[in-house]
Amino acid sequence: MITYLEIHFNEISPETSDVLVARLPELGFSGMEETPTGLKAYATSGQVDLSALDAICAEMGINYTNAELKEENWNSSWESNFDPVILPGKIHVRAHFHPTIEGFDHEILITPKMSFGTGHHATTRMMMLGMLELDFMGKEVLDFGTGTGILAILADRLGASSIDAIDNDHWSISNVNENIQLNAASNINVALAENLDEVRPCDILLANINKHVLLAHAASMAQLLKPDGFLLISGLLANDQADIEAVFTPLFGKPINLYTDNGWIALAFKKEF
Repeated sequence: MITYLEIHFNEISPETSDVLVARLPELGFSGMEETPTGLKAYATSGQVDLSALDAICAEMGINYTNAELKEENWNSSWESNFDPVILPGKIHVRAHFHPTIEGFDHEILITPKMSFGTGHHATTRMMMLGMLELDFMGKEVLDFGTGTGILAILADRLGASSIDAIDNDHWSISNVNENIQLNAASNINVALAENLDEVRPCDILLANINKHVLLAHAASMAQLLKPDGFLLISGLLANDQADIEAVFTPLFGKPINLYTDNGWIALAFKKEF
């Protein structure tokens, strides 16, 4: 049976929590849960660089506790803490045990397991809001770092003709396939991938990851995005904006939209070259 590592950062400020959410994926964490007093982060046991984590904690002056969870314990944990996510009148994100609510354009069912992306985090909400402003009908889409698959599923709901959903986390791939079945999504192709080397060109590229990964793959994303295509990125803190624009503007043109939410940002680009 798979076991997971739970790291609990307690008694930290919201600002510190935001920094951790941005930095922890680089160490191998693939799931995070905000708590009233801090943050919990999750990863498959043995997949995290604990020495690097200790260095970050020393740098920030914070401490953590850790525990091992078996799969059934994780399922019980997220089910007890998962509340529906509502973008008024537009999107209702719920688990299978929540009732359907009328009056929304789109409903998405998510079983998050160990993957990031339930709609609760500001970055996911901004990505969904940004997607609602784009025309997905008949478009080819790439969801880079798909997590739970929530953005790929929304792209399917919005009429995309095909969606490639890729991630480098084995657990995420399993989770995406489960969520695709829950939502009866029919146009999503899921693949395990460390990079973008074997991904086909797209009309719309979605990437809710983190600054480090976005900068490392900016040139590859520019090659994949078709002329006049749209790029929507997040996983970024407000103070990341200048660094991101310095790299992405020469490749895509100036951002056409900026979304902000509680210290986080998302940027939309239209490829001009």
